[in-house]
Amino acid sequence: METFKKTLGLVLILMTLSCNAKEKNKNLAIAQPAIDTNPTPEKQFIKVALLLDTSNSMDGLIDQAKAQLWEIVNELSYAKCNEVKPNLEIALYEYGNNNLNGQEGYIRKVLSFSNDLDEISKQLFSLTTNGGEEYCGYVINTSLEQLDWGSDAKDLKLIFIAGNEPFNQGSVSYEKAAEIACGKEVTVNTIFCGDYNLGVSTFWKHGADLGHGDYMAINSDQATVHVPSPYDDKIMELNTRLNKTYVAYGTQGKQKMMLQAEQDSNASDYSEANAVSRTVSKSSHLYKNSSWDLIDAAEDKNFDIKKINKDLLPENLKGKSDAEIESYIGKKKAEREKIKEEIQGLNIKRQKFLSTQKTDNQLENAMLNALKSQAKKKNYNW
Repeated sequence: METFKKTLGLVLILMTLSCNAKEKNKNLAIAQPAIDTNPTPEKQFIKVALLLDTSNSMDGLIDQAKAQLWEIVNELSYAKCNEVKPNLEIALYEYGNNNLNGQEGYIRKVLSFSNDLDEISKQLFSLTTNGGEEYCGYVINTSLEQLDWGSDAKDLKLIFIAGNEPFNQGSVSYEKAAEIACGKEVTVNTIFCGDYNLGVSTFWKHGADLGHGDYMAINSDQATVHVPSPYDDKIMELNTRLNKTYVAYGTQGKQKMMLQAEQDSNASDYSEANAVSRTVSKSSHLYKNSSWDLIDAAEDKNFDIKKINKDLLPENLKGKSDAEIESYIGKKKAEREKIKEEIQGLNIKRQKFLSTQKTDNQLENAMLNALKSQAKKKNYNW
């Protein structure tokens, strides 16, 4: 009888843990909800540090980074590790610019690791070029020291450094920097802006080899190709509707909503196709705005409508009861999810169309090829 009880208990435990538990069992559904179509785990990350040369000759590189950001983000949004979609954090450094402090190696941390895609876009668009000394070992070492890389073995931690001067310049050895990177399980990928063989002879490939990463050479002056699709106009219409589902609150609310619109405009300045790519990013699980958007904030398990400052709510919610505010949040969330589903559905058709078009966006292709090959080593897939 005792054996029977133990067996029965084990069966019940396994049923409770099962991701495919039947919804008709209400008690079980409460204990273990069905897996969300866009899971957002708290502790698994893809961390990417971009180290960009902003000396005079690098205008083309910076332009490519601005123009291709959203397609890179979109591709990363499809990544899975054991059927879980990881978070994305991007950090940004510039180096080799005369406007920067020479005593600090002509290096500036533009942005620490962040999942705020609007802020990442803003900082990328703020970059300007000016002649200077380009110290690759110095900037790699600085990013390793300053950024919080974490210690989770499941995280994918990558540096992408791009430039066109010899890799061995400066007082900090790139060999030593690569050794430190390996100790932190950070992969160093190098992107030489120029002839492949010249990059090899100036140690860019050696830097990647020591950092267990990929060496790539690109033509940084090549213009980004944006291919329009038959689905773009509809996606942009949905972007307008999507923006109306954001509910700014708190001390940052209005400012952050303005930033969202500003980055929409920055993307549109390149082309409608680039704006479409940004809209697709905004419909993915990687676009998070819980610091200022009431709908995203309500997704946090610690969110409590009773504890928020009602004075910092938008005018249409001031004076409303908690129940009325929660109802409003629920309606806006449902509206947003429906719009995001429509965008994602159209994007599937868009991607199928774009697969028939020939493009060679070199920075984007180089980064994604390297990232995917390295991600496979940690059981990531697309």
